[in-house]
Amino acid sequence: MKIETDFGKYVTLFFTQYLVGERGVSPHTLRSYSDTFNLFYDFMSLVRSVPAHKVRLKDVTHQTIKDFLFWLEKEKNNLVSTRNIRLAAIKSFSCFMQYYDTMHVGQWQAILAIKQKKIDRDAFSYLTTEGMALLLSQIPTDTRDGRRHLAILAFLYDSGARASELVNLKPSDIFFEIPAHATLFGKGRKRRIVPLQDKLCAIVKKYMEDWDLDTADTSNRPLFMNKNGRKLTTTGLAYIISLYASPARVLRPDLIPGKLSPHSFRHSKAMHLLQSGVNIIYVRDILGHVSMKTTEIYARADSKQKREALENAYQDLIPKASTDGVWESDQELKKWLRSLGR
Repeated sequence: MKIETDFGKYVTLFFTQYLVGERGVSPHTLRSYSDTFNLFYDFMSLVRSVPAHKVRLKDVTHQTIKDFLFWLEKEKNNLVSTRNIRLAAIKSFSCFMQYYDTMHVGQWQAILAIKQKKIDRDAFSYLTTEGMALLLSQIPTDTRDGRRHLAILAFLYDSGARASELVNLKPSDIFFEIPAHATLFGKGRKRRIVPLQDKLCAIVKKYMEDWDLDTADTSNRPLFMNKNGRKLTTTGLAYIISLYASPARVLRPDLIPGKLSPHSFRHSKAMHLLQSGVNIIYVRDILGHVSMKTTEIYARADSKQKREALENAYQDLIPKASTDGVWESDQELKKWLRSLGR
C-alpha cells in the first residue's frame, strides 16, 4: 500500500507496530481507534479542505484536535463519552509520536494536555422492569427473524453484556448444562462467567436450532448473526433495539426513554439487580467492573435502594420461547483502517 504523507506513514506504524505488535489490543479497540482516524480524515477534508492524502504531521496541532472534538459534538452529535473515547485514541497516537518525532515533541505534548470533558456519571438511560417487559413483548416469536431478535435482546439484558462482548460470542461460549452460563470476554480480553436463566436458555436454544448453530461444526462461528447470516455488528445491534423501542414508546412513552442504546440494557440489568436486593459485589462481578466505584453509580441512581428490596431479581421480563417453526486519492488507508479489528 502506497502511503504518500508522513502522517499516513506514522498512522500505519501506530496501528501495526504499536497497537497490534506492542500492546496487543483487542479487535474492539482496533475498530474504535480506526473509526477515530477515519473521522479525523473526514474532518480534515470537510472542514479544513485538506484531503486525506495531503494530511501531514504538521497539520495535527493542539487547535486542530480541539476543533475536531468540537465538530464531533456539534456536527456528528457525539455524546461527551464518545468525544472522550476519540480523544483517548488521538492521545495514544500523540504519546507514540513523542518517540518517533522528537524534534516536535512539544506539539504532541500540547495535544496530550487536552483534558477529557467531564461527564455526569450518575446520569444514564435505563428501563424499568415494566419498560423492559414492554419492549421485549413487541418482538414477534412466530418468525425466524423475530426469534433471532428476541434471543439477541433477551441475552443482552439477562447477561448484562457489553455490546462488544455479545457480538463476539460463539456457540462454544454458551453452556446449557446446569448451572447454565455464558463465558464473556470483556475489556482487555478479561474472561468472566455469567449465569443464564432457564427461559433465556430455551430462547437461545430455539434460535440456534433455527440457524443450525447447535452442531459441533458451527461451534466457533459467531453466535449472533444478522439476517444475511453474517456476524452481528454493534451498529446492527443498536438497529434491532430501535425496531422495538419505537412501537413500545408509542404505547407507553413514559416507560421508554427517547434514547436507548445497547448499553442501556446493561444499565437496566444492573439497576434491576440492585433494586431486588442483590449484593453490589455480585453485581460488580456480573458486569465485569474493575472498580467498585463504577458499580456504585447504580446504587446512587435510584432512591429505591433505601426502601425494601423487591421480592426477587428475576421477574418475568422475558417472554417464553415460541415452539412454532417457521488518505481521497489515498482511500486505501481509510479502507485499511476500516478493516482493522473486523
